[in-house]
Amino acid sequence: MEWRFCNNALALGIVIGQKVNIAARMMMYYPGIVTCDSVTYNGSNLPAYFFKELPKKAMKGVGDSGPVYQCLGLNEKVMFGMAYLICNRNEGYPLLGRDKEIRYFMRTMKEFLMSNCSRILMYEGLFGYGKSQILMEIEYLAQGENHRTIAIALTKISFHQNFYTIQILMANVLGLDTCRHYKERQSNLQSRVRRLLDEKFHCLLNDIFHVQFPISREISRMSTLRKQKQLEALFVKILEQTVKEERIIFIIDEAQFVDVASWTFMEKLIRTVPIFIIMSLSPFVGLPCAAASAIMKNRNTTYITLGPMQPSDIRNKVCLDLNVRSIPKELETYLVEGSCGVPYYCEELLKNLDRHQVLVFQQMEPEEKTKVTWNNLFKNFVKPTEELKGFSLRNEEGSEEVCNLVSGVRLKNLSPPASLKEISLVQLDSMSLSHQMLVRCAAIIGLTFTTELLFEVLPCWNMKMMIKALATLVELNVFYCFRNGKDLRLALKKNATSFEVHHRSSSLRPSEEMDHSEEEELRELEGEVIECHIIRFSRPIMQKTAYELWLKDQKKAMHLKCARFLEENAHRCDHCRSGDFIPYHHFMVDIRLNTLDMDTIKKMTKPQGIQAKEEISLAKSEVPKRSEFLPENLSPEEIKDTILGFFDLIITRLRTVEEDIIPLESCQCEEVLEIVILPLAQHFVALGENNKALYYFLEIAAAYLILGDNYMAYVYLNEGEKLLKILRQKKSWRRTFESATFYSLKGQVCFNMGQMVLAKKMLRKALKLFNRVFPYNMISLFLQTHVEKNRHFHYLNQQGSESAPPGKKRLAQLYRQTACFSLLWRIYSSNYFFHYKFYGHLAAVMQVNSALETQNDFQIINAYLDYSLYHQLAGCQGMWFKYELMAMEQIVNLPLKGEGIEIVALVAGRLAHIKYIMGHLDLAIELGSRAHKLWSLLRNPNKHYLVLCRLCKSLFLKSRYKQLIQVLGWLWDLSVAEEHIFSKAFFYFVCLDIMLYSGFIYRTFEECVEFICQNEDDRILKFQSGILLGLYSCVAIWYARLQDWDEFHTFSSRAKPLVSRRTPTVLYYEGIARYLEGQVLYLQNQIEQQLENAQDRGVELLKNLESLVAQNTTGPVFYPRLYHLMAYVCILMGDGQNCDLFLNTALRLSETQGNMLEKCWLNMSKEWWYSTLESLEDQWLQTVLSLPSWEKILSGKVNIHDVQKNKFLMRVNILDNPF
Repeated sequence: MEWRFCNNALALGIVIGQKVNIAARMMMYYPGIVTCDSVTYNGSNLPAYFFKELPKKAMKGVGDSGPVYQCLGLNEKVMFGMAYLICNRNEGYPLLGRDKEIRYFMRTMKEFLMSNCSRILMYEGLFGYGKSQILMEIEYLAQGENHRTIAIALTKISFHQNFYTIQILMANVLGLDTCRHYKERQSNLQSRVRRLLDEKFHCLLNDIFHVQFPISREISRMSTLRKQKQLEALFVKILEQTVKEERIIFIIDEAQFVDVASWTFMEKLIRTVPIFIIMSLSPFVGLPCAAASAIMKNRNTTYITLGPMQPSDIRNKVCLDLNVRSIPKELETYLVEGSCGVPYYCEELLKNLDRHQVLVFQQMEPEEKTKVTWNNLFKNFVKPTEELKGFSLRNEEGSEEVCNLVSGVRLKNLSPPASLKEISLVQLDSMSLSHQMLVRCAAIIGLTFTTELLFEVLPCWNMKMMIKALATLVELNVFYCFRNGKDLRLALKKNATSFEVHHRSSSLRPSEEMDHSEEEELRELEGEVIECHIIRFSRPIMQKTAYELWLKDQKKAMHLKCARFLEENAHRCDHCRSGDFIPYHHFMVDIRLNTLDMDTIKKMTKPQGIQAKEEISLAKSEVPKRSEFLPENLSPEEIKDTILGFFDLIITRLRTVEEDIIPLESCQCEEVLEIVILPLAQHFVALGENNKALYYFLEIAAAYLILGDNYMAYVYLNEGEKLLKILRQKKSWRRTFESATFYSLKGQVCFNMGQMVLAKKMLRKALKLFNRVFPYNMISLFLQTHVEKNRHFHYLNQQGSESAPPGKKRLAQLYRQTACFSLLWRIYSSNYFFHYKFYGHLAAVMQVNSALETQNDFQIINAYLDYSLYHQLAGCQGMWFKYELMAMEQIVNLPLKGEGIEIVALVAGRLAHIKYIMGHLDLAIELGSRAHKLWSLLRNPNKHYLVLCRLCKSLFLKSRYKQLIQVLGWLWDLSVAEEHIFSKAFFYFVCLDIMLYSGFIYRTFEECVEFICQNEDDRILKFQSGILLGLYSCVAIWYARLQDWDEFHTFSSRAKPLVSRRTPTVLYYEGIARYLEGQVLYLQNQIEQQLENAQDRGVELLKNLESLVAQNTTGPVFYPRLYHLMAYVCILMGDGQNCDLFLNTALRLSETQGNMLEKCWLNMSKEWWYSTLESLEDQWLQTVLSLPSWEKILSGKVNIHDVQKNKFLMRVNILDNPF
C-alpha cells in the first residue's frame, strides 16, 4: 500500500521495491496532497466519500499504476453532501432473508406515525451481517409524504469528531447539505435561525457548519460548556419547529461510532421531540457511554440482535450474485457451511473460488436431454426458491446459465480467502496464549470434536483447565457446545434467527446482582460444557486458519494421536452391537494402528450373527419346536392366528421379562459416524494412509445408506474413488474386496436414485469381482439357473445338519453378494420385457443361496421373505407361501436377546409390508401393529418410523380413521423427538391424502405446503425416490381440482423430473400414481378446451397407466386406483366399453382387498358419470370450504359417515364429449 506520507521511511532507505517506487512517483506528480493507489483504496475499509479519483498522469518508471485517489479526510466537502448513506438500491437485487427484520421496522414505523413520541429501532450485528443493506431497504421503505429521511454512514474517525453525528443531522434539516459554498450556507442559516437566535449569537454556528459569521464579544467571553448548551438549545428549537411540518426519520449506519456528545444530545432529544431514529451497530467493544446505555434501555427502544441468513437465502444470494439459474449441491454445501449465514463471508468465499478459476458457467440444458452417468448422478442442480421467481437470471444474450465446478476440484481443501483469515487471526491474537493453544489443537481434530479427544491431545492440561477455557471460548462464540449428536444436527439444519433484546428489564436489577449474575452465568456455562461432550467451531474459517498455523511435522504427530484415540470407537454403536457398517469388513482389511486384544475381537465378531451361549431363549414350554409350530393340514386362517399369536407371545415376554434384554438407549450410529468415523477418515488422509482412509470412506458410505442419505453416500464414495485410483497405481496393492464393495455401494446409490440401468451395471461389476459373474445371455442364464437350483436344494437339505460356518472373510463376501442379488431381482422385475423375469428369478435364487451359505439367521430369513415377495409379485401362489412359512419356522427358536429380538421385529415389519403390497390390508394392520409394539420396545427409531409409515397407509385404505390418527400422532412424536425429516415428510403426505380422499382435515393444506416449500431442498428428501414426487403431486391434484392451472403447473413441473427415478419401491408407486392422477385431471381440462393434442395425450396416459399395472413390482394394492384412473381416461375419450371393464375390475379388487376408501369413491364415480346431473364448476371448492376438522369429528359435531361423501367427483359429460 502506498500512502504518500511515507517520505521519512523513504529518506532513511528503510523500504525498497516497486511499491516504494510508485509511492515516490506519486509524491512528485501529485504534490501537496495525500494520495493512494487502488490497493490501499480497497483495503482501507473507509467509505468512498473519503476519496476522490484523480486524473491519470504518466509517471516515470511506472507502467500502469491503475487509478490514483486523493484522501479527503473529514474536510468540508465530506461533511456536507457526502457523509450520507449511499443508497444504491438495486431493484433487481432484493434484500434476501431479512423479512423478519423489515417487519420490526414496519411495526415500529406504524407506532411512530400513530403516536406523538419518539421511537428508536436498533439493529446490532457482527461485521458482515448485512446491516447496511437492511438500512438501505429501510430508507427506501420510509419514503413518504411529510417524511424527511436522513441516512448517514459513520466511520472510526467519526467517533473522535465531537458532535459530528448531530452536525450531519442538522445540516440536512437546515438544508445545508446541498449548498456549494460557505456563503450559501451562511445565507440559509441566517434565514432559518433569525427568529430563534439573536444575531450576535450566530457565530456559534461557525465551527460546526464551516461558516464565517462575525464573532461577537458575548460569544468570545462564553465558556465552551455554555456554547454547547446554547447550540443544543437552538437545535432542539429547530427540530421542534421542523417536526410540526414533517416527520423526521434519522438513519445511522455503524452507530457504534457515534461520538459521546451526539449520544448525549440524542438521549435528551428523544424525550422532548418526536423523532424516529434507526441505527445499525456492531457490538460495543467496551461498555457504551451513559447516554447510549440510556437510549438502549428506553421504553420506546426496540433493540434487535441480527442472526445470520438461512441456508436457502444464501443459495438465493449465490444465484443472484453469479446470475445463474442453479448451482451444484457441493457448491451450496461449501458456501452454506463456510459462510455460516454471514453475507460478507459468502461473498468473499465466492470471490476466492472465482480467483482460483473453480467456477464454470454453462448454458442450461433440459434435464430430459442429459444422459445420466455416475459423475452427473447428483448434478440435479440446486435452484433458488420461489422468492426469486420474479427476477431475471439471464446472461447478456438472454439465455439462462448454470454454474458448475471444475472437474476434480475439492472445495474443502481450498485455503480460505486472506480477508477472512485476517478476521480469524485478529480474533486469535486477542486471546490468551492458553486459549490460542486450545483452539489450535481443536483445529487439528476437525470442525466437530468431543471433549474427550480434545483432552487427549492438549499438552499438560487438566480437565478443570480445559472446561474453564472451553466455557470462555463458548461465551466468545468461538465454539458451540451440544449435548448429543441430535442437537448438533438440529443446529446445523437452521441458523439462529434475529431476536429482540430487552435491555430495560436488565437495568431494573441492582448492579451487585448484575455482577453476581455474570459470575453465575460463567459457572452455569462451565456446567453446560461439562454436560455437552460435543464441541463445534462456530466458524469453519477459524478452524482452517488455526490449522494452517501448525508446522507439517507437528500436524502429522497430532493427526496420528487423534487417529489412535478415535480408532477404538470406530464401529457401530452398542445398541447395534458394535459391528462394522459393512459386515466383517475389518476381517478383510488390516487397517488398525492399535493392536487388537481378544476382548475387542470377540466384541466385534459377536454382532455379525454368532450368538453367545449365555443368551437366553424363550422357555421351551412357551414356544413350540419348529415341527410343532406350523403342523401340516392347518387352514390359512389357523396359520394366521398361530403367527399372530407367536408375535403376541414375544411382546408379552419382552414386557414382563426380568433380564436386561431391552436396550436402555436408542441407536447412536449417526452420532458415531459424525464424531468418530468421519474425522478418523480425514486424519488418515492427512497422514497419507490411503488404504486406511479408503476403508473408512467405504464404511461412511455404507453408514449413510443405512441412514437414508444417498447424497452423502455418493460424496464419500467419490472420495474413496480418488483413493482407489491412487492405490491401484501401486503394484503391491491388491484389494479385490474393497473394489467390489465400492461398486456394490455405487449400485445401491444408483438404485435408490432410480437409475436402474446404471445400478445394474455397477452391481454386475461388483459380482464379477466377487467371482459370482451374473449371466449376460440366455444360454448362460439357463445354465446358471440349473446350477443355482441344485445348490439351493443342497443347502436346504443340509440346513438341519451340523456344519462348520464359513470363515469371516468368506462371510464378508457373502453379505455383500446377498445385498447385490437383492437389488438385482428388483431391477429385473421392474422391467416388463418377458425374458427379464428369468434374470429376476435367477437373482432371487442366488440371493437365497448366498444367505443360506452364511448360516446366519437374519440373512436367511431376509432372503426367504424376499424370495416369497418375488413369487407373490410374479403370481406364483405355492412358492411364496412355502417360503413365508420357512421364514417363520426359522425365527421360532431364536434367542430372546440382541439380534434375535430384532429379527423377530424385522419379520413382523417385513410381513406387514408384504401383505400391504399384495393388498391383504387387514393382515397388514394386524402385523404392523405388532411390529410397532416390538420396535417401540427396542428403541430403534430408524426401523420404527418405517413400520408406522406402512401402518398408516393400510389404515388409510381401510378408512379406520381413529386408529389412523393415533398412528399419525405416534409418527409425529417420533419425527419431532428424533428430528427425522423423512418421517415428518411422510406425515404431511398422509395429511394431504386425508384431505384429498378422506374428506376431513387433520393438518391444514397451508401447513402442508409450507412444510414442502421449507424442506424441498433437504438432501434426504431431495435425493430420495418417491416422497417429494408424492408431496408435489398431491398439491398439484389439489389445485387441479380447484381448476387453478397456474399453481397446478408449478407443482406438477417440480414433480416431473422425479418421475424418471423409477425405483421399484412402494413409495415411488404411491408418488407416480398421484402424479398420473394429476395428469388425468389436466387431460379433462384439455378435452374441455378442445385442444388438438388432447386425444394423443389421452392415449399416452392410458399406455402409462397400463404399463404401470403390467410391471411385476407394482403391488396389487395400487391396482384399484390405477384402474379407476384408466376408467376415467376412457370415459373422457368416449370409450364407454373399456370404462365399464376398468371400473368393474377396480371395484372387484377393492372388494377383495377390503379397500374401503377406493370402493366408496368408485361407487360414487360410477353413479356420477352415468347420471344426468350437470357437473358444477366449483364443486370441489364448495367441498373444500365445508371440510370438517378431525376435532369436530371426534367431538361428534360431524358424523364420520357423512365425511365419506366429501369425495371429489371427476367431471365428465359423455354426451358432449368431442371424441
